Amino acid sequence: MRSIAFIGAGPTTLYTLSELLRLGARGGRFVVFEARSSAGQGMPYRADWNDPAMLANIAGAEIPPLAQTLLSWLQTQAAPELSGLGVDLGRVDDRTFVPRLALGRYFEAQFETIVAGLQALGNVVEVRTGQRVADISRRPDGMRLTCTTSRPGDVTQALFDQVVLATGHQWPSPCLARPGCFRSPWPASALAVVGPVDIAVRGSSLSAIDTVFALAQRHGTFVTGPDGVVYRPGPGSGSFRVTLMSRKGLLPEADFYFPLPHAPTDICTPDAVDSLIREGRQTLLDDVFDLVRGELELVDPGYAAAHCPEGSTVETFAEAYFAERVACDPFTWARRNLADARAGHAARSAAPWRDALLRLHEIVARIAPYLDDQAFERFSGTLKPVLVDAYGAVPHESVERLLALHDAGKLAIIALGEDHALDFEGVTSGVQLIGPGVRRRFPVFVDATGQKPLGALEFPFLTLLQQGIVRDAFADGEGPARGIEIDECFRVVAPGLEPDRLYCLSLPFIMGRHPFAQGLTSSHAMGRVVARRLAALLSSGAGKVDTWAAVA
Repeated sequence: MRSIAFIGAGPTTLYTLSELLRLGARGGRFVVFEARSSAGQGMPYRADWNDPAMLANIAGAEIPPLAQTLLSWLQTQAAPELSGLGVDLGRVDDRTFVPRLALGRYFEAQFETIVAGLQALGNVVEVRTGQRVADISRRPDGMRLTCTTSRPGDVTQALFDQVVLATGHQWPSPCLARPGCFRSPWPASALAVVGPVDIAVRGSSLSAIDTVFALAQRHGTFVTGPDGVVYRPGPGSGSFRVTLMSRKGLLPEADFYFPLPHAPTDICTPDAVDSLIREGRQTLLDDVFDLVRGELELVDPGYAAAHCPEGSTVETFAEAYFAERVACDPFTWARRNLADARAGHAARSAAPWRDALLRLHEIVARIAPYLDDQAFERFSGTLKPVLVDAYGAVPHESVERLLALHDAGKLAIIALGEDHALDFEGVTSGVQLIGPGVRRRFPVFVDATGQKPLGALEFPFLTLLQQGIVRDAFADGEGPARGIEIDECFRVVAPGLEPDRLYCLSLPFIMGRHPFAQGLTSSHAMGRVVARRLAALLSSGAGKVDTWAAVA
């Protein structure tokens, strides 16, 4: 039997196994290694990593298919179980955002079902929880894994034909870098030591919002009443305040209605983008932007005329996209935007330009590996933030809570722009904000800007680095690294390494090539690519192998 190891048992491995099951893969020995005590959940949804107050940012209708839908699984759970997960079944439909912990339990159940299905096909499937892969090395006859457990001196080694790395997010360790400074908000339990003080949180998107809620729940409660959600500070929490800091000082928009399944695009299509990539011109970014502009003109002429008229560039479009929000108080905007989003859901109506941008981000992402360093920097500062904003909308309940905290005098936002700086050296703990006429100290600082791209030096398996198997990827042979060297099928590329020995689906190391590769839809798309290749290997077939671009 061909032996295949999966490192990590989160959603990416779950979707890879699910696709293998759908393809009817046979003749495999699949061994899943997971350092935690349970399989299937993944870091964004584990109980030991997240606060119960944190909501998932994907509705049930958007979750790529597994054995059951989220809603059908919830309907099979007992009332005490649902209550413990913070789910009121009477208020849940396929557009509802449930707590992250509920989604984690759902994935855990789906993992068990899919493993059983693969076993029923005659495959051998082993799920080794509580085993951490400490190192990986290339051998002449395969890939050797060195594994440890919590028991001192318990070290084992095993050889596999293929290895799939799906280790998920990688956060700095230790989380608390120096007094009062958290390099990430994860695990959320680390924030339990933060008292009722003035807290600075860098970032204003989903990770930052999760951080705010984890802190707020420790110093008060959110209560839903006839006037909506209000925040009630707890005893002794009078000094508790959070200030979000980001370059523009904007909040994400509220989840807006859009039709599912997504309709195909008409102008900025996968084929049109691929054709431009094949031409290999230096103007790839600008040429693709012309397609984006054409798509917007087609679906929403009024919006296009105001934001990206003839002659506009990616720079002018990005500025126009955010201009109205930048000019408005962020909480005033959030209140108005929330009302608009609710009206859209009630009418089952989508703003055409919003829906178009949401559909475009995966298509535009195809160009990232082919941009030179200068074009990639332009892309990262212009079109990428627009597309991230379009798919980064947050649950309505999250916006309600942010507004409730602001109304209670517990939440503010600062736009750092280019004229503010954060000083960590001039204070004994936390950070000092310095800007024009401003010098303000925060005893606690949390960096909640989300997962950052990582290069080869941060790769967790040292021997692969020493053997030259894992190497930095460069667009122009020099300049900043863009993750590690992989091909379009997520296979690690190195001299002398067989093409199908090692796959990397670990988020931090592929973000340079796939800048939008976050979330469950990405896990699903990447899992399909790798599963189809593995299924071909299992059947000893040499059929066509889909790539990320073809699937996404």
